[in-house]
Amino acid sequence: MTDILGNMRRTHNCCELSSGHADSEVVLMGWVQRRRDHGGVIFVDLRDREGITQVVFNPDFNKNVHEKAHAIRSEYVIGIRGKVSMRPDGMSNPNLKTGDIEVFATELKILNEAGTPPFLIEDSVDVSENVRLKYRHIDLRRPNIQKNLILRHKSAESVRRYLNGLGFIDIETPVLTKSTPEGARDYLVPSRVNPGMFYALPQSPQLFKQLLMISGFDRYYQIVRCFRDEDLRADRQPEFTQIDLEMSFVGEEDIMGIAEGMIKTLFKDVSGKDVKTPFQRLSYAEAMDRFGLDKPDLRFGLELKDVSDIVKTSGFKVFADVVKKGGIVKALNAKGCVEFSRKEIDDLTEFAAVYRAKGLAWIKVKEEGWQSPIAKFFTNEEKEKLAQRIGMENGDLVFFVADQSKIANDALGHLRNHIAGKLKLIDENEFRFLWVTHFPMMEYDETEKRYQAMHHPFTAPLEEDYGLLEENPLAVRSRAYDLVLNGSEIGGGSIRIHQKKLQERVFTALGMSPASYNEKFDFLLSALDSGAPPHGGIAFGFDRLVMMLCGGASIRDVIAFPKTQKAACLLTNAPSETSREQLDELCLRVKTVKA
Repeated sequence: MTDILGNMRRTHNCCELSSGHADSEVVLMGWVQRRRDHGGVIFVDLRDREGITQVVFNPDFNKNVHEKAHAIRSEYVIGIRGKVSMRPDGMSNPNLKTGDIEVFATELKILNEAGTPPFLIEDSVDVSENVRLKYRHIDLRRPNIQKNLILRHKSAESVRRYLNGLGFIDIETPVLTKSTPEGARDYLVPSRVNPGMFYALPQSPQLFKQLLMISGFDRYYQIVRCFRDEDLRADRQPEFTQIDLEMSFVGEEDIMGIAEGMIKTLFKDVSGKDVKTPFQRLSYAEAMDRFGLDKPDLRFGLELKDVSDIVKTSGFKVFADVVKKGGIVKALNAKGCVEFSRKEIDDLTEFAAVYRAKGLAWIKVKEEGWQSPIAKFFTNEEKEKLAQRIGMENGDLVFFVADQSKIANDALGHLRNHIAGKLKLIDENEFRFLWVTHFPMMEYDETEKRYQAMHHPFTAPLEEDYGLLEENPLAVRSRAYDLVLNGSEIGGGSIRIHQKKLQERVFTALGMSPASYNEKFDFLLSALDSGAPPHGGIAFGFDRLVMMLCGGASIRDVIAFPKTQKAACLLTNAPSETSREQLDELCLRVKTVKA
């Protein structure tokens, strides 16, 4: 059998050699990062996933190998044998781990040639993301992307080691399962052997992990692939990965304690950072009141203030009418921003409009008094109360949104984050964790005209709110909790319903008939009626967590082969059309849709 490598076998990677290897014979293999010809001596930066080593082809050292090196070009795959030497005085490269040494080549094998790459294999390359994704196999050679994926591997290793040490069992759950559309859209898979029938790809292993608890596996975990057919953005993919946990005979404190320990261990193992525990906690109601969002960034202040009670009888009819109709008026004090121009204020108004705010009122606080189109509508007493409530001082710029609470909170909550970025108030090296608890059990969907579960319909309500399930579902609080890091949700979970009768009550409150919930969840109800223990769990967005550990801005940079925002793989051109024969086997017909 012919072996292109012959007797050449790699002895070291391209980031391993140092002064301690001087005068040693080594064999390196990798890709040519760059080739430089300096007056007859050829220098090659040889790269593998670990780093770069400089290889020297000197005619005085080995004339035949030097002659062969003239054929080398960028991204050629080569193997070299050579002698490690210290670089001359003053010629060390402090930017390389191997910057004190170089390897003088005595043998060269060109293992494969390469065409001109579509872009430079460098971290700072200026190329569109679509081009990078089309040539992802090339993009994955960039040091920063390789570093991210290695960190992802180490993160998974750390999580597994931590959970294994606490007695968790890694159990796989099905990828082909039943469609139970209570959240995002399912991805459907047609069944050939059951014509007209479909599987669904799991949005999470939620029901299976509950069944595992009912089966007696006290502690389950899985680093699992999940699928959701939803509109995408930088931190969403149609297929993504979760760290999924479930435990029996536990309450919120038990789950939060284990989760905090996992995060603390992960950050220490992977980035060397010490995370302080226990994490801060806020109820959903307090988070919304103070920050407008259920995933607030705590690295800066700029807290919101509800001033509805002060302005409800004011002469400013816009504010008074909103409060009269059941809405709220909230304020955000941009401290020291009195010099914002009218254009800057208009830009912020347009930003708030993205979140459905109908307007953005403002007041500039100056020594000579308030400067604002709305200042004249308030009495001195109202001004005094507003100043005290909001903490208004000379130099401040205060913004107001008057609307239904959801819109007012959403607009000002995002405006708060936007202004903090604009003012550079955020310490990018800080990690602030927060538990948000006691979410509403349900929310009302105006489109479908029915209640929907805020998390999922298997979340347990607070026991003291059981009586509200029938009379006031929107007032029911749940035993759900989210873990937030720097304004991003990285995990979420709940104590589950473990009693059949309570689960049926929740289904009913969500507007599901017995026929409907039995058709979708008869297997779960049967299991709950067979002796289900109290149980609960949490799932972490693994891609997002790794992205934040890497300091990235998109989860696409921590996934080997990601999709675009249109759920397309530019590398393989998926999704694609299929043959008529395959469709016939599946008893499917494609409907032509006009572009």
